Amino acid sequence: MAALPGGTVTFLFTDIEGSTRLLQELGDSYGEVVRDHRRLLRENLGDKGGAEVDTQGDAFFYSFTRARDAVAGAVAAQRALTAHEWPQSKEVRVRMGLHTGEPSVGDEGYLGLDVVRAARIGAAAHGGQILVSETTKALLGPAAELKEVGEYTLKDMDHPERLYQVVVDGLPSAFPEPRTKAPVPVEPGRQSELVDRINDYVERSLAQAFEGPAELTSLETVKAVLEAPSSTERHVAGERSRTAKVERLIYLFFILAFGLVGLAWVIKILFF
Repeated sequence: MAALPGGTVTFLFTDIEGSTRLLQELGDSYGEVVRDHRRLLRENLGDKGGAEVDTQGDAFFYSFTRARDAVAGAVAAQRALTAHEWPQSKEVRVRMGLHTGEPSVGDEGYLGLDVVRAARIGAAAHGGQILVSETTKALLGPAAELKEVGEYTLKDMDHPERLYQVVVDGLPSAFPEPRTKAPVPVEPGRQSELVDRINDYVERSLAQAFEGPAELTSLETVKAVLEAPSSTERHVAGERSRTAKVERLIYLFFILAFGLVGLAWVIKILFF
């Protein structure tokens, strides 16, 4: 395996929607679909600097050093897939999901839960759709054409993920809700090795979690900003804090007032 990009990496997972149905309908011609699909993805993703991490059947796993390049590659690939003439005029629709993280790179590839999160986002997408995580959205900048899809709990993930759809001119933009209960893609007729590799990533990542805390990285800083309270929340918290301070001052005033009245009565009794 060639050296994979390290540091902050954007992962892209893809697979063909309804591949089993296409296999049944096309028979031997399905091999042509797989061949052309692989060629189109490799040309367009590689042209944007993508590194092919793994492939199994009609599923691809790519990594990019820049989130913008990853999205640009995904958009270019979707355009090429849409424009291509498929056997028997069939429509071949590919789902795509992206997530950015800072995984470890081992002898067998990337290690980390970010890999699994990206795979789950890819599995949640519909054919022709490109979904990205909130972390990836933050790195794309305000110029990116995105539509918020909503917050969903992905399979095997403890915390919900806010998902966004990449809007592409000339391509479909209306899709059903994400397939959050969808499994990681499986090649028609056999168990996908990609699923087993992802599960291995999870196990190794959990083992790494006990090695101790790491320094806060630039990507983690982005995540911290995303998870920080909003300006509205901070305003409400500030108002509550000021109200509590006023209540404490009023309480202290009454204590002092009653104390002074009591002292005056003691002095009157003793000296008058």
